[in-house]
Amino acid sequence: MKNEKNYAEQLKEKLCYKPVNAAEKLESEELNTADSFCEGYKAFLNDCKTEREAAEYFKFIAERKGFAPYEKGKNYSAGDKVYLFNRGKAIILAVFGKKSLAEGVRLTAAHIDSPRLDLKPNPLYEDNKLALLKTHYYGGIKKYQWTVMPLAMHGVVILKNGETVKVSIGEKPDDPRFVITDLLPHLAGEQMKKTLAEAISGEELNMLIGSRPIKSDEGGDLVKLNILRILNEKYGMTEADFLSAELELVPAYPASDIGLDRSMIGGYGQDDRVCAYPSAMAILDCAEPEYTGVCVLTDKEEIGSEGNTGLKSSYLKYFIYDIAAGQGLDGRDVLSKTECLSADVNAGFDPTFPTVIEKFNAAYLNNGIVVTKYTGAGGKGGTSDASAEFVAKVRRIFDDNNVVWQMGELGKVDGGGGGTVAKFIAELNVDVVDVGVPVLSMHAPFEVVSKLDVYMAYKAFKTFFESKD
Repeated sequence: MKNEKNYAEQLKEKLCYKPVNAAEKLESEELNTADSFCEGYKAFLNDCKTEREAAEYFKFIAERKGFAPYEKGKNYSAGDKVYLFNRGKAIILAVFGKKSLAEGVRLTAAHIDSPRLDLKPNPLYEDNKLALLKTHYYGGIKKYQWTVMPLAMHGVVILKNGETVKVSIGEKPDDPRFVITDLLPHLAGEQMKKTLAEAISGEELNMLIGSRPIKSDEGGDLVKLNILRILNEKYGMTEADFLSAELELVPAYPASDIGLDRSMIGGYGQDDRVCAYPSAMAILDCAEPEYTGVCVLTDKEEIGSEGNTGLKSSYLKYFIYDIAAGQGLDGRDVLSKTECLSADVNAGFDPTFPTVIEKFNAAYLNNGIVVTKYTGAGGKGGTSDASAEFVAKVRRIFDDNNVVWQMGELGKVDGGGGGTVAKFIAELNVDVVDVGVPVLSMHAPFEVVSKLDVYMAYKAFKTFFESKD
């Protein structure tokens, strides 16, 4: 019986698939490396709560690492590092490789926008001696989660004279914060009869911004007028300047370690900055790869990748066409040989809510970066569905370089679904698969990830860029 059991165990080891838990596999030295890497990531989360701030951050770090603005028509050599800054909201980072672009490029694509509240174009009003701002939510949120918590305001105002004014209020210890109020339980009987989706409506997400009127013997809207006075003194703006502003409301609290073992990170905007940061650090750390490496950090994914800074735009395609032309090549031929990791998150298995996820094909915290062959909804609607050949190649690259990874779907088949930029990359005739970090409480104002998974994302992207296969 003993020999038969040993034989069965040997067969299991040889034939059965079992995902690896990184916390159990990694040696202490690599665990410490992972924790150290995540200190930089947490600082990034705190400094970059909007797509503009993230794009500026990566531009700054890239310049310090020797990257220069891309010059169309210039002849670049292996090891040359360039970036393309798109309207302050997206950035492409590239390191030219030893091989001709005729062999294609190694591409990663992550998004740097996150669900939030935007101010409406004409937001400021006074009601019963309180000043408030009207908002319009951006991306998929649970609206009730955005009430009764401290908020900060970030963004830019373009004044009538063309001057650009940057705004950041609520992040410094002595800054004021803002809040969206909610009903007390004693008076919320009717509200609590509603569904979660109906309890707070979009038009009830009004941010409290002031209550003290300007000193005057007569006149109305004196609280609003006092707020305008403060904004004018601080930023030189008038009420009309809200019309040419992009102001975003985000949680005012910092990212932090989660758990007594400090094994996780909690913070705002980790979808998808938890993939943007490792993919950017990976390309920034590439010296002279075999294939040209390109990392695109894009905007507008949370609303369908629309606009000229999202990946429905042609700015990435035009960049590939331009660098191809620099080597006398057709951009279409380069794209057809290009391979891409669409760096976006997946839902981590939450034992408190197990029924929405099919456990055999779920992503788990600490099991490493998750490869998602397809996203979409129902019958794979709205997805690119990576080929078996490309998934096998990615699998081999990761396994050969000790990257801890897992395979996972986004919930049960008929349970909902979602999409990424992968399908827009695939439309360029590029082989692409989603590879990202599993997240708990995705799209909430405070999301949770595993430090080991964040580090494995960096290791996976760097391995992909540097692979000679």
